[in-house]
Amino acid sequence: MRLRRRHGRGPLTLLSPVILTVVIAALAYATPRELAFSRLLPAAPALAAAMWPVLPTVLLGTVCLLLMIGLGIVFPDLGTWWTAAGVVAVTVAAAYGSHVRLRREQTLFQVRLVADTAQQVVLSPMPRRFGGIEIEALYLAAAAEASIGGDFYEVVDTEYGVRLLIGDVRGKGLPAVGTAAAMVNCFREAAYDEADLVHIARRLEASSTRYNAAFAPEGMMERFATALLAEIPHRGGGIRILNCGHPPPLILNHGEVRTLEPTDPSPLLNLAELIGDHYSIDTFGLAPGDLLFLYTDGVAEARDRDGEFFPLAAWLHRQTPGRPGDLLSALHHDLLHHSKGRLDDDIAALAVCLSPSPEPHDGQTDRPA
Repeated sequence: MRLRRRHGRGPLTLLSPVILTVVIAALAYATPRELAFSRLLPAAPALAAAMWPVLPTVLLGTVCLLLMIGLGIVFPDLGTWWTAAGVVAVTVAAAYGSHVRLRREQTLFQVRLVADTAQQVVLSPMPRRFGGIEIEALYLAAAAEASIGGDFYEVVDTEYGVRLLIGDVRGKGLPAVGTAAAMVNCFREAAYDEADLVHIARRLEASSTRYNAAFAPEGMMERFATALLAEIPHRGGGIRILNCGHPPPLILNHGEVRTLEPTDPSPLLNLAELIGDHYSIDTFGLAPGDLLFLYTDGVAEARDRDGEFFPLAAWLHRQTPGRPGDLLSALHHDLLHHSKGRLDDDIAALAVCLSPSPEPHDGQTDRPA
């Protein structure tokens, strides 16, 4: 469930140059000549250049020119030729502006195609069910036209259990995306190879260090990342969590919300060299019917217009345990409502639910159609 907030032009907006032309022509004809509303006709092709292709813009300018000539016939002392010359000049400039805008939009379209490809690499489609475990993901980029930022997640099914990763790279832009890609790609390999979450964390730390070594030394401290590793064994027995400075997960069960705080936080990625590489794993109970919620700090730190944070725990307390997709759809709606559509940070979330009657695990996963 990777969602992008889109802003399109509605039919009324696209027709606004035509509406403006009709309104100006009507006012010029119906009002006294001294008001000279006809002098506003060049505004119509200028407005069209902001949203129309070149040819329709020129055609509208031609219509405005003919309207001006017609008004000049009806009102001979209207100053037709000066206004007509203005219509011609503005139409030529508008046609050129429309051409430049279309070229830039085409370039932006190509850039977004590359971004969408990068999104598929970093946040690839995941199976929604692993045996008796159902998982859904939500991603919202802070930039309205962006596909991906510095938040990342991944889920893999291994012989040790279903393993999850969620994290947040400090900063934004291409460096943050590059670090996120390095983390996800490393996890995809290490999760299958390593029997212990600590070893996976050390490999993530090494990958982060190698990636950031390509940048200036003074910039390395600005590229640390929080991360949370989780492991749900196929045979049950709770959930194992290794938390590297990430917001603690929440569990919803029968209206009660439980926070899975680490007893001893592990170091953030890319900082182990400074503060040590002591990693600790906590085991928490996770019963069938429980809904596990993992998220990045963009969820809890989404602000409304008064600067109030999104009340995540209280919001989750009001939710009814059910399918993970329903929970994330409600979260997506309520987050945008709370922030009035203006997110200050990227948002990633995973919702995990254990089936009340766990299905036997046979090594197969159900992938989304």
